Amino acid sequence: MKKLILGTAIAALTAGLALADDHGKTVRMGTEGAYPPYNFINDAGEIDGFERELGDELCKRARLTCEWVTNEWDSIIPNLVSGNYDTIIAGMSITKERDEVIDFTQNYTQPDPSGYIALEGSDPDLKGGVIAAQTGTIQAAFIAASGATLVEFATPDETIAAVRSGEADAVLADDAYLRPIAEENDDLMMLKKTELLGGGVGMGLRESDDELRGKFDAAIASMKADGTLNKLIMKWEIGPGF
Repeated sequence: MKKLILGTAIAALTAGLALADDHGKTVRMGTEGAYPPYNFINDAGEIDGFERELGDELCKRARLTCEWVTNEWDSIIPNLVSGNYDTIIAGMSITKERDEVIDFTQNYTQPDPSGYIALEGSDPDLKGGVIAAQTGTIQAAFIAASGATLVEFATPDETIAAVRSGEADAVLADDAYLRPIAEENDDLMMLKKTELLGGGVGMGLRESDDELRGKFDAAIASMKADGTLNKLIMKWEIGPGF
């Protein structure tokens, strides 16, 4: 216990020192805006959700000015690499394949179980049936390797529509995204089976931006140390805290 308390104190001190060395530059925060509760566009037409609150707080702690932009998921990594924005904060799970192209901060969520949603009363074959997923996600990669038939769509809304139309037997996505949909729609149900994929969600940055990654790492560490990250995770019902 003493080692744990000491380690937390050192992490908080290190974060504070790192945050002190800053020059307040503007950072463009890239997100999808279509994956609640992580990120979405609210009724006022503004980016909202867990990652909007998180990103604003991280920029505040890092003494950076945030500018938020949206980008479609299937081109979100290429547009980061090409310089259209400076970070990805869009419910992106940390994977080995992505880490070969971009860098990640430490995770700001634990791995969230991926769940399946299907039509109420159906009995989909998850091993040999047709399963929908959003293009370029860890769920799509998992299905492709599982033996089931993968159908990919550019947006998460389209995956749900595919189940309703009969084009797919089920959808695999983050439980935090699917469960509210099942609870609000009588024609859909969550299946009992879940998959634990990825290493949690982190911010994506260009491999050349070591200094910026360090500032966000320090800010995330400080939020973990003082409990504010867990409060946000609980508020938005993202999954287990730290």
